[in-house]
Amino acid sequence: MYSPEQENISTTASTKVPVKYGELIVLGYNGSLPNGDRGRRKSRFALCKRPKANGVKPSTVHIACSPQAAKAISNKDQHSISYTLSRAQTVVVEYTHDSNTDMFQIGRSTESPIDFVVTDTVAGSQSNADTQSVQSTISRFACRIMCQRTPPYTARIYAAGFDSSKNIFLGEKAAKWKTSDGQMDGLTTNGVLVMHPRNGFTQDSKPGVWREISVCGNVFTLRETRSAQQRGKMVESESQELVDGSLIDLCGATLLWRTADGLARTPTLKHLEALRQEINAARPQCPVGFNTLAFPSMRRKDTPDEKQPWVYLQCGHVHGYHNWGNHREEREGREGRSRECPMCRAKGPYVPLWLGCEAGFYVDAAPPTHAFNPCGHVCSDKTAAFWSQIPLPHGTHTFHAACPFCAQQLSGEQGFVRLIFQGPLD
Repeated sequence: MYSPEQENISTTASTKVPVKYGELIVLGYNGSLPNGDRGRRKSRFALCKRPKANGVKPSTVHIACSPQAAKAISNKDQHSISYTLSRAQTVVVEYTHDSNTDMFQIGRSTESPIDFVVTDTVAGSQSNADTQSVQSTISRFACRIMCQRTPPYTARIYAAGFDSSKNIFLGEKAAKWKTSDGQMDGLTTNGVLVMHPRNGFTQDSKPGVWREISVCGNVFTLRETRSAQQRGKMVESESQELVDGSLIDLCGATLLWRTADGLARTPTLKHLEALRQEINAARPQCPVGFNTLAFPSMRRKDTPDEKQPWVYLQCGHVHGYHNWGNHREEREGREGRSRECPMCRAKGPYVPLWLGCEAGFYVDAAPPTHAFNPCGHVCSDKTAAFWSQIPLPHGTHTFHAACPFCAQQLSGEQGFVRLIFQGPLD
């Protein structure tokens, strides 16, 4: 269920660990994909220094090509980007090998140029079967990340990825233009959006502003809708350099970028497991049944067991599962998950609590004391507060805060609640 790369890696020279640039973690998964991580399809992907550089950089520009000439250039055994201006005219930019960078490509395609295969995230889905019927909005070759092979190992993001023929094609309908210095640039159909948090990925993090990244890595304000023809305004003061905590939205899935330094400060799975055992060792009790509650092992993330803690999300009182205050209309399967708390009579959803097991989403190593509303995923206070402020892209032109562990849209005044446990009576 957990791969060793999810633990913080050792950097001692004796172990000869490859240099890790950082990791991409898909929002909406609690430690692994619902049916397990397989090959290039997983919930997190480590970008490590390659044995041999595979980066590319722009070189020759061919202007006013006929479609035939453009095809001939594209067929050469090197990378190129084709900008179709009209049926009669295409601009082709050839790319040449760059020995200073490593390139990593992300997209929906399972073809070999894609290093990390990403499919649409369906909020709250427990199995891949839940996600299959959705018409995907993620591009097959969505984006590419170029990492400097020397310190400080800067990572830069660009929209679009090269296909199996080493080409990127921007057709007649794609937004494209000539820049002031005579170069070409463009946007992909649904765009690649990036947000860099302010104050890094720490307890003091605050949301940044969502921007769109172009094929050449320039930064723009958002279009009116995801696939509008008109590009936004260029933001020259901002960069496509990823920082710890940068969010990358591919229109269907959102990725969190964590740098190697940032991950070294993040709690490990062992730490989260120790916190789980600490809560259970305090023997919290159900105030109604007086039975001892316990968070299940982090490997069991889908079906509640009999000791599972449940919470009234309106007030935060933690109970075991019971039928107290289960009103008749709900028992008969009619409207509402609303239940009345026996402790304070507050009415609201009553849900099982699940530990957030994806350590990369935590902004600190504090105990899990707060739960997201309405899903019941539990994490630290600062982590809950951070994610409840982050507007994540949803569909083609809306944004809302969501739980990072399951992607469900947050509800209630704050989007999360402080948990109130009752200790043992003895």
